[in-house]
Amino acid sequence: MKTASFKAQILQGIPKELPIKKELSSDVNRAPKRKDILSLEEKKLAIRNALRYFPEKWHPILAKEFAEELNTYGRIYMHRFKPDYPIYARHINEYPAKTTEAACIMLMIQNNLDPKVAQHPEELITYGGNGSVFQNWAQYLLTMKYLATMTHEQTLHIYSGHPMGLFPSSIDAPRVVVTNGMMIPNYSKPDHWEKYNALGVTQYGQMTAGSYMYIGPQGIVHGTTITVLNAFRKVLKKEESPAGKIFLTSGLGGMSGAQPKAGTIVGCITICAEVNELAAKKRHQQGWVNELINDLDKLALRTKQAIQQKEVVSLAYIGNIVEVWEKFDQENITVHLGSDQTSLHNPWSGGYYPVGLTFEESNQLMSTDPEAFKQKVQASLRRQVAAINKHTAKGTYFFDYGNAFLLEAARAGADILSADGSSFTYPSYVQDILGPLCFDLGFGPFRWVCTSGDPKDLEKTDAIALQLMEEMLNRSPTEIKQQMLDNIQWIKRAAANNLVVGSQARILYADAEGRLEIAKAFNKAVESGEVKAPIVLGRDHHDVGGTDSPYRETSNIYDGSQFTADMAIHNVIGDSFRGATWVSIHNGGGVGWGEVINGGFGLVLDGSLEAENRLKNMLPYDVNNGISRRSWARNKQALFAIKREMERTPRLKVTLPHLVQDELLENIFSQQ
Repeated sequence: MKTASFKAQILQGIPKELPIKKELSSDVNRAPKRKDILSLEEKKLAIRNALRYFPEKWHPILAKEFAEELNTYGRIYMHRFKPDYPIYARHINEYPAKTTEAACIMLMIQNNLDPKVAQHPEELITYGGNGSVFQNWAQYLLTMKYLATMTHEQTLHIYSGHPMGLFPSSIDAPRVVVTNGMMIPNYSKPDHWEKYNALGVTQYGQMTAGSYMYIGPQGIVHGTTITVLNAFRKVLKKEESPAGKIFLTSGLGGMSGAQPKAGTIVGCITICAEVNELAAKKRHQQGWVNELINDLDKLALRTKQAIQQKEVVSLAYIGNIVEVWEKFDQENITVHLGSDQTSLHNPWSGGYYPVGLTFEESNQLMSTDPEAFKQKVQASLRRQVAAINKHTAKGTYFFDYGNAFLLEAARAGADILSADGSSFTYPSYVQDILGPLCFDLGFGPFRWVCTSGDPKDLEKTDAIALQLMEEMLNRSPTEIKQQMLDNIQWIKRAAANNLVVGSQARILYADAEGRLEIAKAFNKAVESGEVKAPIVLGRDHHDVGGTDSPYRETSNIYDGSQFTADMAIHNVIGDSFRGATWVSIHNGGGVGWGEVINGGFGLVLDGSLEAENRLKNMLPYDVNNGISRRSWARNKQALFAIKREMERTPRLKVTLPHLVQDELLENIFSQQ
């Protein structure tokens, strides 16, 4: 009965009768009020834009309600239209759909909005403070109805959450094409996002929120594990263990919630500050952090105890990270690794909370006096950097974790620039770690979701991936053996580390060969019935070739092209005609509006020959496009990787650079 009711509601789309206005839950983590940025005429336009989803007879009631939402939240979320059924990733067969692919996409959308997964589920925000699946609940209802009625010869086009409609296409075309925040370049500053999102005409899709590929904090646990593991390798002697050594960071909401889990997997003491008590408690309840502490003195005492006993433990401090950096300096507590993963891509709207204000005071100030809040944030960043600098002078290895920390700290006037002002004092983790050790070699966050929702299917896919990696290790060149070994250890311990939140999903860093072999084996397992339902493949946009981001993914590209976005655009276009089930292209994911362009995909493996042909065509290109761009930038590891790929794939022909000797250019202009 429940299933029938659920299916009927999906097929209905916008309801025929006006739903009763809902009382909003008080125990859900709510998005902060956004900046009051619209003029009176623009507010009227926002109401007009929102009302176009509904019949005119409802307009008198909804106009007042939407105006109230706009004044209260700074956005029109249409809370009245949130469906009554629970939202989570159901078994694929529970979705009313004419195609398997559409049912898979519906499952992925609902996983992104599952309250266990989403940061602000009532506002359709998955992570990062503003990473939206849709702008409002009407868009959700229409999209789900379109997916339910879609055939194999239609494609749903979605403009920043708005389902433009089903358009005739071919069986080989993607079933969905998603864009998020694709602004004209001169209209891509932070206040432009505030304005046009408030008008209801664009949204910030983050990387995997608005592309339906988020799999909970597990999605970043593996990348964080790889990063922290290799960061310790940089600072510790070969015989030393991370046990009893400190990784200090901040942020427990959304993606940043992965940090304590990753630290535990690496085997260190992880200390993570979080100002939002609800977010910290959520991670504690989910088992992602071991202990909650809300007193600085107690934190210092507990940390010293953990150091002395060489514990592997994660401690969440409910408070501001600036206080922790300063307290540990005063107490002479050695911090081996330091980073930050607050959402500084969104510094003025809840991505970063300044020291000296409570969480509630900050939420109030950012909406009532945005300029004063901005000044508080920038003062806090200056103070945080000053404290970090004291620790790095004692030997702490600090790295930017791609959240725009260095960028916003520099803009705030913090002491974080080189003497000539041309670069940052501290590296991006991509520059020092993930770029040369993973992305240049083709390794990136390959992920899959078992649409049966059965943990046994996930267990089988883990076993398949492990067996294939162990086989590939034996024939792997020396240059990638460490990467293979790290990933083998990861997958061996994945189940024991309880990484699943929401859908039965897994992530694994793999190169083109690994992704292809694992995907083929998965498709065969679905065909044979060993795995009971289709598997959805995807990845984080944070990958080898999906994202152009000069302060993160492409920060280790030094030929000047790190500020171009050709790679990401070619990625999504190239994937779309090579077999992707859906593709997405976003502005702003990860490091901020106007700072990055990133592309992603989803690919459904249903056990068919068609699915095998699609994966063979698409997956290698998705990686090799990125390696070839990195090799053209003269990155040593990428040159090795693309040459190896050309040997493995005779039809692949890539333009290689001729390297120039430094001596030739040293005095070339002084000779004129």
